[in-house]
Amino acid sequence: MTETGAVADALAELRAEDGGGDVSISELVVIGARTLAAAKRAQRSADDAVLAALADRVRAGGPPLGDPDLADEVRRTGWARPV
Repeated sequence: MTETGAVADALAELRAEDGGGDVSISELVVIGARTLAAAKRAQRSADDAVLAALADRVRAGGPPLGDPDLADEVRRTGWARPV
């Protein structure tokens, strides 16, 4: 792997730390992949929780999520963005 740009900067930062010079690229890839996978799972879980709460609210017949009168106006007149 070529150590240029952001890769070189990140490795230089790591190597400047005590004991940071003996970390292998493969170890960094494994750590990075696992960290990214965990972050994606956490985001998916958070998204699922929001969708579940919204579905519960709709099923329970809760108050509208927006302004019904404004939604009717947009339906009648169309959607226009200011120029």
